[in-house]
Amino acid sequence: MIIGAGLAGAKTAEALRDKGFDGHIVLAGDEADRPYERPPLSKDYLNGKADRDSVFVHDAAWYAEQDVDLRTDTVVTAIDRAAKRVEFADGDPVAYDKLVLATGSRPREFPGAGRDAAGAYYLRRLPDSDRLREMLKGANRIVLVGGGWIGLEVAAAARAAEVAVTVVEPGELPLITILGREVAQVFADLHTRHGVDLRTGVGVDRIEADGGSTATVYLDDGTSLEADAVVVGIGAIPNVELAERAGLTVENGVEVDAGLRTSDPDVFAVGDIANAENPALGRRIRVEHWANALNQPAVAAANALGGDERYERQPYFYSDQYELGMEYTGYADADDRVAIRGDTGKLEFLAFWLRDGRVVAGMNVNIWDQGDAIKELIGSGRVVDTARLTDPAIPLSEV
Repeated sequence: MIIGAGLAGAKTAEALRDKGFDGHIVLAGDEADRPYERPPLSKDYLNGKADRDSVFVHDAAWYAEQDVDLRTDTVVTAIDRAAKRVEFADGDPVAYDKLVLATGSRPREFPGAGRDAAGAYYLRRLPDSDRLREMLKGANRIVLVGGGWIGLEVAAAARAAEVAVTVVEPGELPLITILGREVAQVFADLHTRHGVDLRTGVGVDRIEADGGSTATVYLDDGTSLEADAVVVGIGAIPNVELAERAGLTVENGVEVDAGLRTSDPDVFAVGDIANAENPALGRRIRVEHWANALNQPAVAAANALGGDERYERQPYFYSDQYELGMEYTGYADADDRVAIRGDTGKLEFLAFWLRDGRVVAGMNVNIWDQGDAIKELIGSGRVVDTARLTDPAIPLSEV
């Protein structure tokens, strides 16, 4: 039984079949659409470079062909671990031998007045992206609340549609807590060059709609912004309520070991909700990125079938904004030192985050032949010479 019919849930079902499991698989999720991938919702699908069918994990016939009982638009209300069954809002309970939780996350709502005002948008699900695509066709100006990855990707899509954009970010720079000042400045400058009105160091007090096509965003510095729509992108909250009610250990997500087992050995958790022990990092982390949803299910499926595998991949994510494409591998803290190799002005560079002289994360920007070398450098754990690390003439294998 798999709860959560997104990428992680669909990949769990796929992995079970690939590993030879021929038993009954129920894949249940509360969305009306069959499982799809979320990165296109703020990237290629949103900006019109990809069609709707391209976002789905499998074609519609795959689930029947693989004998996967896909139940969309289905709400799970409880997990009875003692009886080993799952209860639904509608329909009879379903018994399980092994259970995989892939319930994902939901957008963090704007905490002030106006979170549900007409003209306020959130982006998490495919219908959200559908609404945003339609809105961008007719909007003249929008306000983005939050300068994180989602906010900046939506800003780039809006500017491509020739919509005026204001981004409101309470931090000194967008992404500064993730990337540090020097690399965050690259993204700030990129958006400014493309005409984004970037308001930093200021928060949003409230959002008001006039009942028509205009919303007003009141900032905490006393100013206000008029917009046709307001897009809120201030983070996500893991959907752990089912796990909590079932008595599983929950702390910043559902706690799992390196094999993705929860505190109940017959229950596994994957994707956004999994706060997992990562042997490669020597620490427990929860990462809300596509790569976890894509890759963790194979480990969970193997272990559900009696194996003893460990999930040891480095975290990975990517972003595309205007002419900037990037990939980030590893896991850095806010106080890790940043070293740059290449030309940030030309948007062709590598960035490295160092702790105790060792590279713990790396990012390639518009340089596409260094990904494997960055992964090797992080995985080696060796102390590096920063002068050699930042010299483009020296291969990464020799720093």
